[in-house]
Amino acid sequence: MSRKHVPLRTCVECQQVRPKRELVRVVRSPQGEIDVDEKGKAAGRGAYLCRSRGCWERALARERLDHALKTKLTAEDRERLLHYGRQLDDTPAVATSSAQPKGGSRKEHEASATLEG
Repeated sequence: MSRKHVPLRTCVECQQVRPKRELVRVVRSPQGEIDVDEKGKAAGRGAYLCRSRGCWERALARERLDHALKTKLTAEDRERLLHYGRQLDDTPAVATSSAQPKGGSRKEHEASATLEG
């Protein structure tokens, strides 16, 4: 019996490829509003970040989310996202066992994630 497909996404800060459910999606809605999308289903342009305080702080400081969402974050958006990120654990992003090395094809990463289960 074949295993269920596990969608993979890349953290915009640390570039680690992980299963979608291990990351947090930030979305720019069609109306231009920036918000955290806990369920990963909201309409709009999305960017993914690890559930690590460090990734959130660095991504906001280096304007990675601005680039990924193709918009300029307002001071209010930046502060709200920083507040959300500070509530997260401060474990290093690379410590997760399901982290995939950067490089190789997406199919290779998907196959590897499927084998890991």
